[in-house]
Amino acid sequence: MDRPVVRDLIPIERVWARLEAVETGLLRATTSEDAFLTRIAQHLLAAGGKRYRPLLAQVAAELGPEPGDGPVAAGVAVELVHLGSLYHDDVIDEAASRRGAVSVNANWSNTVAILAGDFLLARASETAAPLGVEAVTLLARTYADLCEGQILELQLMGDTNQGPAGYFRVVALKTASLIRTSARLGAMAGGAGPEATEAVSRWAHEVGMAFQITDDVLDLVATEEFLGKPAGSDVKEGTFTLPVLYSLEGPDGAEVRRLLAGGRPYPAEAVQRVIDLARAGGHVERALEIARGHTAAAAAALEALPAGEVAGVLRVLGDYLIARVEDARG
Repeated sequence: MDRPVVRDLIPIERVWARLEAVETGLLRATTSEDAFLTRIAQHLLAAGGKRYRPLLAQVAAELGPEPGDGPVAAGVAVELVHLGSLYHDDVIDEAASRRGAVSVNANWSNTVAILAGDFLLARASETAAPLGVEAVTLLARTYADLCEGQILELQLMGDTNQGPAGYFRVVALKTASLIRTSARLGAMAGGAGPEATEAVSRWAHEVGMAFQITDDVLDLVATEEFLGKPAGSDVKEGTFTLPVLYSLEGPDGAEVRRLLAGGRPYPAEAVQRVIDLARAGGHVERALEIARGHTAAAAAALEALPAGEVAGVLRVLGDYLIARVEDARG
């Protein structure tokens, strides 16, 4: 999410003040007595990032009576889990870059990246410990979900017979779980009551689903300049997102299957043809309708919250996810 735009959507200054404190906390948590490990652990921090998950934690914390310092620790913890998972993902994907910088695995080694990712995950638990056993348990369960989602995604890569069900399961585990945890942990740390905590957790799960589905759609409709990577990168590597899965089930399914029958990475011309078929067949719009359904479910979850500024902000954030696809299309 673009921070200048989102700042206009969240006119709660305490949220932004705590988010600045999260940055300080991230630097502290990623500092080791070993200077080399510190350099590695802070590599992605220096490259920037949207801090979407700690931001959600700060917004959710506003559901509590008087949020103190707890939400800052919650924000640091969820971002450390996110960063640690990225280090591991880059090893799995053999990625050469991340956030416009050389990835840790490419710049140093897979071993260093894995150990640094483990260090970040350990620091996430350490940071969350003062929030209580429930907080640490929640983070541990969430990382287990991320691992399960990654394993499932690896099993499905290049499988043209998988269908949408596996895709939805991967999205729920790999993306929605941590977004849900970010909001839930923020609400818990802010002292929100059980009903509000459950409501914002449901909202965040649905938003997480919409977020990933729209992000996957962007891979097919946005320009390379907007994405920061070549369009169709998911298809090229054999990660079939919702529009492609729908096209495999549609009238053009036989041609799509033939185009994806070769070894990965697929040729550029095959990838472009798959994208063209997904667009022309209406499958991008069908995927966006699914995303809108999740956004609507997120809005429905907010009905359990008292009307006010926080509920309004959460509703606007959910709508923003769909709007960014239209922006990318121009």
